[in-house]
Amino acid sequence: MGLTGYAWAAMDGLTFANVGIGADEGDKPADGARDILLVGLDSRTDAQGNPLSKEVLAQLRAGQADGELNTDSLIFVHIPNDGSKAVAISLPRDSYVDIPGGFGKHKINSAYARAMLDERKKQQENGVSDPKELDQKANEAGAKTLIKTVEQLTGSTIDNYAAINLLGFSEITQAIGGVDVCLSDDVDDQFSGAKFTKGPHTISGVEALGFVRQRHGLPRGDLDRVVRQQVFMAGMARKVLSAGTLTNPGRLNDLIAAIKKSVVLNQNWDIFGFAQQMKGLTGGQLEFRTIPIVNIEYKTPNDGTAIQVDPKQVKDFVQGLAGPQPGEQPAPPAESPNKATTVDVRNSTTRDGLASAVLKQLTDKGFTAGDTATASARKKTVVWVAKGQKAAGQAVADELGGNPTVQEDKSVEAGHVMVFLGSDFKTPSGAEGSGSSQNAAGSSAAAPPPEQSDEQPITAEGVPCVN
Repeated sequence: MGLTGYAWAAMDGLTFANVGIGADEGDKPADGARDILLVGLDSRTDAQGNPLSKEVLAQLRAGQADGELNTDSLIFVHIPNDGSKAVAISLPRDSYVDIPGGFGKHKINSAYARAMLDERKKQQENGVSDPKELDQKANEAGAKTLIKTVEQLTGSTIDNYAAINLLGFSEITQAIGGVDVCLSDDVDDQFSGAKFTKGPHTISGVEALGFVRQRHGLPRGDLDRVVRQQVFMAGMARKVLSAGTLTNPGRLNDLIAAIKKSVVLNQNWDIFGFAQQMKGLTGGQLEFRTIPIVNIEYKTPNDGTAIQVDPKQVKDFVQGLAGPQPGEQPAPPAESPNKATTVDVRNSTTRDGLASAVLKQLTDKGFTAGDTATASARKKTVVWVAKGQKAAGQAVADELGGNPTVQEDKSVEAGHVMVFLGSDFKTPSGAEGSGSSQNAAGSSAAAPPPEQSDEQPITAEGVPCVN
């Protein structure tokens, strides 16, 4: 959109808020990258604080406000300053985290509401009675606390903030002509209004809102909703980046109108400069991930069932994608304790390429590669070690899976482990003859919890089918 100057000239009228970032340091992030917090607000007002009509709320299936404003979608976006790529990391709304400001430990989607209600009470006690002023100050306080919560959880400093409400999401999708999605099964959810048949769809407006808000009836609940949001945003990015949107004056004008009505940005965000920075981004250079999850059914003391996360795991995951923060030196790669063990693999089966594939699997786990060869046929997989080195052999056996026998043999050189692959050995999916680095079936190595996906990250290329 940075290529269409007239369109950005029409951006005068955007809503900006003082959320505690971007006001003093200008628009250029200090760490050579831009970290943005995207927030989907369960709001019954527009960006200017005007209440939505009962008719609009009914159309959106939003119901009436319950006094709280939750953040239904939280996405941390990391973009290098050259705009060459971007990674968007979803933070599930029910993640159980520490909320700064003395609020304690709660679901992350309540951080905004807790600070907002607290600030509203303080302003009223100080004599502020104008509804719009109360809303403005309370919402800014909510955004500030939410930003601090995400910064504390991810270990990154937020450079920019953008929030969108329910109405805006609906209207933006209509402005760009809908978004392509695909479902693995039929869906009919009375809570969100999501009703779709299995297969591909182009959705917009209220249908799009139902698609991204549904969590009831999904196999993994909120985590499947996160995936829905990711594939939808990927599709939206693909649509906005396409010539069909950027070269269509009518669609651009509709998109700008919808953005003005529904999006709140932090002060001092140079939108035109940001658009110029991002103009080289294409679909394959934008990917979506989700923070590591420990338990999707964690019983909290006061907040019911939540999603348990390990703050250290989350920081390591985010920093692994985003890189070190200002003033930090990247940690040197840790040398694997397995490096001291050289593994030789013997194929005692009739399966071609098995020894090479298994050796690749083990070297990916830090072991030093020895040699491969064929050997006489055997039924049972066995691991041979030099005298007194059963611990090294057991480490190899653990990676192989299937609990093979580890035994000493005088023919094995010190520092080496020799693996004989028998016909009982279960080949990792796709490993045989391909050099796959996946763990063998039955490995006792730490596996991700069932809600963690090993699939490739979602990108803005293609339309994957999801739950």
